[in-house]
Amino acid sequence: MISYAPLWETLASKGETTYTLIINYGIDRKLIYKLKHNQNVTIQTIERICLILHCEVQDVVKIEE
Repeated sequence: MISYAPLWETLASKGETTYTLIINYGIDRKLIYKLKHNQNVTIQTIERICLILHCEVQDVVKIEE
């Protein structure tokens, strides 16, 4: 199962919020919903978030059994 729990920790440590992702970086609200509910997103989305937050993939997503 995919979990985006690391994303929320990374956002907090970087001083960002879902609001700033939407307003400042143009991330769609529907995408935030998908992330909050651990739904599938594209690898391009993960890459974009990593570039915005200056972080690694493991800072955004993890795989759980």
